Amino acid sequence: MLYVILFEDDPTKLAVREAQMQAHIEWLDERRDQVLVAGSLREGAGATPSGGMWIVDVNDRAAAEALYKTDPFWTEGLRQSVTVKYWSKAFPDRKVKI
Repeated sequence: MLYVILFEDDPTKLAVREAQMQAHIEWLDERRDQVLVAGSLREGAGATPSGGMWIVDVNDRAAAEALYKTDPFWTEGLRQSVTVKYWSKAFPDRKVKI
């Protein structure tokens, strides 16, 4: 099942992003079969990241929640809030590269 996970960062903890970026990227790479798409969210192309978005393929909502809770950005306190939504994808069999 596909889920979209939206994160809002704690603006007082931007140093955590810098300190944990390598661990976060390695964590994502190790879970590339589950975290299909991931990236930061910003107000504009050159702006400071204010959060992130993932599209994940997991069995259920509980698995999506368990997944993000092991990410270094979460465990080290960068994330202020999270929203998990089931994604009813149009054209479910269509795979695209972004």
